[in-house]
Amino acid sequence: MNDKTTHFGFETVAENQKQRRVAEVFSSVASRYDVMNDLMSFGLHRLWKAFTIQVSGVRSGDRVLDVAGGTADLSLAFARKVGPTGQVWLTDINHAMLSRGRDRVLDHGFALPVAQCNAERLPFPDDWFDCVTVAFGLRNMTHKDVALAEMRRVLRPGGRLLVLEFSKVWKPLAPLYDLYSFKLLPWMGDKVAKDADSYRYLAESIRMHPGQDELRDMMEQAGLARVDYFNLSAGVVALHRGYKT
Repeated sequence: MNDKTTHFGFETVAENQKQRRVAEVFSSVASRYDVMNDLMSFGLHRLWKAFTIQVSGVRSGDRVLDVAGGTADLSLAFARKVGPTGQVWLTDINHAMLSRGRDRVLDHGFALPVAQCNAERLPFPDDWFDCVTVAFGLRNMTHKDVALAEMRRVLRPGGRLLVLEFSKVWKPLAPLYDLYSFKLLPWMGDKVAKDADSYRYLAESIRMHPGQDELRDMMEQAGLARVDYFNLSAGVVALHRGYKT
């Protein structure tokens, strides 16, 4: 029995329970995930991801790993960037999400390699990828430090890790953002995805996730260099970037 605890939203749970609880959330919302992304972000998630692609510097022939890639928004964009001489791996720990992502990439004419795996134990060799990305997935991982170290491990020297994640909003907007997060978001989850609790967890998990400076420090502690970040939409989301030296 593991007596260590972690957070699942605002709830304290045993570490060995979090992965199962998160899996239940994403299995529940997978079928309506893309629709809810558009609704709850008012379409802004598309701009945040487009900015991530731009900052990545990925080019023809590169090898890219999309961690917690879900329904494959980033994988599809990267596949167009790397072309036939490159490679993009779509990975996720959740089978329901990964199945939807796999179907989407096939529907768009790409036969990308797909792997269901835990970001804390990536099944890839050292020094392999030019770019690793994780978008809106890090906050759901039990041991974020272990996951960050794994992502650094599989990067080649000079490669970069990009972490796109909800962060700490600009303080004057915090009361309005809280109202939206804890009232409107679960209501939308109930009406559209028939699951208010999963979207309540989303709001809580955002509040428990490290802020901009704390995540930068964590990436540096994982061995990444030249770590910086970009605040998007007044800090609702931040894109962190670090390099393997």
